[in-house]
Amino acid sequence: MRVIDLYSDTKTTPTDTMRAAMARAEVGDEQADEDPTTRALCDRVSAELGYPSAVFMPSGTMCNLVATLVHTRPGDELIADAESHICTTEAAGAAAIAGAAVNPIRTADGVFTADECRAAIRAPGRTAPRSAMVCIEQTTNFSGGAIWPLDTLRQVRDVALDAGLRTHIDGARLLNASCATGIAPRTYTEGWDSAWIDFTKGLGCPVGAVLCGSESFVRDAWVWKYRLGGAMRQSGVLAAAALHALDHHVERLADDHANARLLVERLEAEPYFSFSAVKPATNLILFSLRGLSVDADQFVRHATQAGVRIRALPNGKLRATTHLGVTTDDIACAAAILIATAWRYAA
Repeated sequence: MRVIDLYSDTKTTPTDTMRAAMARAEVGDEQADEDPTTRALCDRVSAELGYPSAVFMPSGTMCNLVATLVHTRPGDELIADAESHICTTEAAGAAAIAGAAVNPIRTADGVFTADECRAAIRAPGRTAPRSAMVCIEQTTNFSGGAIWPLDTLRQVRDVALDAGLRTHIDGARLLNASCATGIAPRTYTEGWDSAWIDFTKGLGCPVGAVLCGSESFVRDAWVWKYRLGGAMRQSGVLAAAALHALDHHVERLADDHANARLLVERLEAEPYFSFSAVKPATNLILFSLRGLSVDADQFVRHATQAGVRIRALPNGKLRATTHLGVTTDDIACAAAILIATAWRYAA
């Protein structure tokens, strides 16, 4: 039985045309800066995000960790939303490798204000960590795919910079935000010290992310990339997939957003599902169950057995994510299965 996988947009697989582009890639030694396809990718992404330089990374998690290593020193603290990926999933890496703590700001949707950012910045003191970095997530992840409004983004940036902190954008789904709003990626990243985009989510690539910043930032990032084992050889095979995605998979992110809205539209007609946003901003859907005799984890197990895989979060909420591998027909089928599962366990 085929399972419609809405667990994450990381569940995409390369299309046949992407695989063909990978097979044709011109390659060289990436560590020696001799891979022409990787260089072309970095040049393109840095231009689209408005930075002088960029470096290809195996993963977005490495992008965040390397940015933290460059922007902070051991004993420092970075400020981020409490539900952001850098806080919930990557904090151990920041602590163990960068020696940096995370100061979480608790919000309803992953978007904090300039005043909340200002309040989180510590006054210098002998007994306190130094506030060194502010990180935001565009779009938000576990908070439900909210898009940071441009004015709020800039106000937070300015508060951080005025206080002498470094600023960083986790842009794992930055192109989803740009697709939904029509605002260019470089407009979102303008004035931020570093930012990156991921290719393994809605863009459908098997590996890779590109981290951008100043020339000095990227030089330092390369040092940490090598130390962490991230240097590669013929990475052009992977960079070719990313270039193909930029050419062919960015505009189609709108299809994922439409499918997310369709799923919510089908489910909200039933009394068993409560949504954080009845019109999801992008491809992430966050919802809760009500009136059922099973909890979130049990519901996920039963739904998977019936043919739809979604994700139960630690806070008891559920997340569904639309992506390249899911069609509109799949969404209609998934909605029917989730509704039938809810009916089965109605209290």
